Amino acid sequence: MIKNIIFDLGRVLLNFEPLEYTYKKIPDKQRAYKIYQEIFKSDEWLMLDRGVITEDEAINRICGRNPENDQLIREVMNNWYEILTPMEDVVDILKELKLKGYKIYFLSNFHLLAFERVSKKYDFFRNFNGGIVSYIENLLKPEDEIYNKLVAIYGINPAESVIIDDTKDNVISAEKLGFKTILFTTSIDLKEKLFEYNCF
Repeated sequence: MIKNIIFDLGRVLLNFEPLEYTYKKIPDKQRAYKIYQEIFKSDEWLMLDRGVITEDEAINRICGRNPENDQLIREVMNNWYEILTPMEDVVDILKELKLKGYKIYFLSNFHLLAFERVSKKYDFFRNFNGGIVSYIENLLKPEDEIYNKLVAIYGINPAESVIIDDTKDNVISAEKLGFKTILFTTSIDLKEKLFEYNCF
């Protein structure tokens, strides 16, 4: 019997399309793609998720590698959190599950400043019974340790829990640890999979 529903945040509950955002900021598509790669695909981005570097440090390091794009990199990084907007159809599913009595958690790779922004800005965070965010624990999905931290802190039984994530590697890791899983694609598919787990 399922008792716990665990949501990823980015691209599950929050829109996160950094390439589209970078294209809007920089008209030159070729240059925009290069800057997107330098920022959002960088080692520094993962270090921010892991909580071992500040945003200022990350920006300075990225700019140091790309002095010719210094100004554009800083412009893209300025308030990039604004792209993190609620995926309302999934938020509605979360609220339905909460009303049905499930315990609702989040488990997400996320930066400090971005998480502080969205968790204060969006009311749906009030529905969570708790959660794990990577920068606090200095751990990243799909590492086993971050899932084990969720289990240890909240006394969760993986066999009674469904993890919803948009990244296949994260889902595979969760399954190996005994969680039931849903690889997120759309809200319609999510609801169908939750029906299969008798959650609705």
